[in-house]
Amino acid sequence: MISYKAGKYSKTSNFALNFKDVLEIVYEDAHYVGINKPNGLLVHRTRIAEENKEFALQLLRDQLGYHLFTVHRLDRGTSGVLLFAKSPEAATPIVKAFEERLPDKLYYAIVRGYTAEAGTIDSPIQPDKDHKHKAAQDAVTHYSRLATVELQIPVGPYQTSRYSLIEIKPETGRMHQIRKHCAHIRHYIVGDKRHGDWRHNKMFVEHFESSSLLLHAAQLRFVHPFTGEPVNIKAQLPLNIRRLCQQFNWTSVMASQEALPQPIQFL
Repeated sequence: MISYKAGKYSKTSNFALNFKDVLEIVYEDAHYVGINKPNGLLVHRTRIAEENKEFALQLLRDQLGYHLFTVHRLDRGTSGVLLFAKSPEAATPIVKAFEERLPDKLYYAIVRGYTAEAGTIDSPIQPDKDHKHKAAQDAVTHYSRLATVELQIPVGPYQTSRYSLIEIKPETGRMHQIRKHCAHIRHYIVGDKRHGDWRHNKMFVEHFESSSLLLHAAQLRFVHPFTGEPVNIKAQLPLNIRRLCQQFNWTSVMASQEALPQPIQFL
């Protein structure tokens, strides 16, 4: 069990998001370019977030100086591997591969409670309120528990609070699938303001100055449509998650993860 007192972490606070810096490119060839998307950044312009002025597609286009094409998405709050195509001809086969569930995706998340050591969540995803007329979509998510921590910080009716670090492999790619599936088994992802538990989110803000969604797309693997060679793209954990892993004594666990670029630079 670990004891913490509320404090300030100004050097590593993630409250102020600034996307003016150069986006980190983690993969590039003649057809595709992949970045490590920061959490809080939308992939492209959308009517549900019209107030946002910055998008990954726009920022990377301006950074590289040529047009790009989206091939898949990450939630605004999710950090990690995001792939773009450099031409419509390159976009077509990789989009088809995503539709056919061929790429392998691996995520890490910090969730409320102690999860089972491993499990599969097979639960249809209901459409959002703008598409209520559509039927629920099949959705399958596999996960395994990597580490746990118990903090001497009361949350709700409990005098301590427990969390798990989990590895997640979605078999399907529905909107908010991982977040909804974690909520379905009541192991809410910390920092999830829509599908999570506000009490735990509030505690992480007050004690750790952590307000971001603790979900990271660490690895994307697929067969290159033009070369036939396997592609393995990895994205380093954001600073905030690395900081929390260090505070929770999970550094050795993360240092053993082949899905992450090694060595991991902790504080």
